[in-house]
Amino acid sequence: MRDALRDTSKDGRAAEDTAEDPGSGAGAGTAREAAMGPASRKGARGGRSGDRSDGRGGAAAEGNGAGPAPMLRIDDATVRLGGRPVLDAVGLSVAEHEIVCVLGPSGSGKSTLLRAVAGLQPLDAGRVLLEGRDLEGVPAHRRGVGLMFQDHQLFPQRDVGGNVAFGLRVRGADRERQAARVGELLDLVGLPGSGRRAVASLSGGEQQRVALARALAPRPRLLMLDEPLGQLDRSLRERLVVELRELFGELGTTVLAVTHDQGEAFALADRVVVMREGRIAQSGSPLDVWQRPADAFVARFLGFENVVAATVEGDTASTPWGVLPVPRGTPRGEVTLLVRPAGVRLVAATRGLRCTVAARTFRGTHVAVRLQPPHAPRLEAACALRDAPGTGDEVGVEFDAAEVVVLGGGPDA
Repeated sequence: MRDALRDTSKDGRAAEDTAEDPGSGAGAGTAREAAMGPASRKGARGGRSGDRSDGRGGAAAEGNGAGPAPMLRIDDATVRLGGRPVLDAVGLSVAEHEIVCVLGPSGSGKSTLLRAVAGLQPLDAGRVLLEGRDLEGVPAHRRGVGLMFQDHQLFPQRDVGGNVAFGLRVRGADRERQAARVGELLDLVGLPGSGRRAVASLSGGEQQRVALARALAPRPRLLMLDEPLGQLDRSLRERLVVELRELFGELGTTVLAVTHDQGEAFALADRVVVMREGRIAQSGSPLDVWQRPADAFVARFLGFENVVAATVEGDTASTPWGVLPVPRGTPRGEVTLLVRPAGVRLVAATRGLRCTVAARTFRGTHVAVRLQPPHAPRLEAACALRDAPGTGDEVGVEFDAAEVVVLGGGPDA
């Protein structure tokens, strides 16, 4: 299978003059489990530069002569709609063979960023460079990138195989190569033997899979994905994320993806970029972003709710939840703290901070317990299934300094 997937032109590049395929742009587990996975993701990507961000508030300076030039470089990209900046001087670089996933709430600018790189959204200021080439004025179908949006726009007059093979036919691939590539990709996306099916007979999720296969077929050097697995069921999505990462590694594909699914992003990406109101709030490796959110916004976006204002004195901090231990070296004074749910230990009600169990949520591997202390904000604990208290129970809470993180900005950042 992998031999067929690797069968491409000498340098693996997609043809630059790509036909106008509306579904491929240039012509056409949980976040925590993903972030805490293998620290090294080398495979065929051993030469990748990895995380180029400062890890706290956005991308560090790149492309200044230190090391090879990035595959994609975005300098001060700005887009205004109705006078409001949808992209606000965004700077981002993507190294060759790197997989970067952009996360953010609705309206954060993540899809606009993708469209600007693809040439579907003009910039009001800034520039986009692909392999050092300024793309200003270059139309979408001549940018030499692959692009797939969630509204996949398959060709209704073609069968599934015809859709997947479209880019290959444009590039002059012979029928045997087209058939082999189509078969391998349909197997990959969970639609084996579907080449002769009509598009109208496909479910929404199946159409999404065909669109993904079509975007992958020409092996573009830069592949951009906007919610690529958004219409798939969870089990298939989790399987495909693993297979896609392996496939991208073997092909050496450079990927810029947008997704709302944190687990998908953390499992797929070498680097995660979190956006807020048209700016980059944080950029870093999945593990770094998970372990050290830049501020309260990023922490809450990742699902952490135990964020509180605190005053640090020595190795402890005064908070609405009482005195908490903090990591050594925490600066004195007013700070904002995150306490991960794993650091909220449940003990006997006669010890620590007394709380009432307000709610419980089953999370598969553990139970999330919502706790209400007297005259203080609610907090969340994570505990094993066998140890989970019942709703209405009285418990005590103690805190683990190793799970306390000092955040930038205030608690409402």
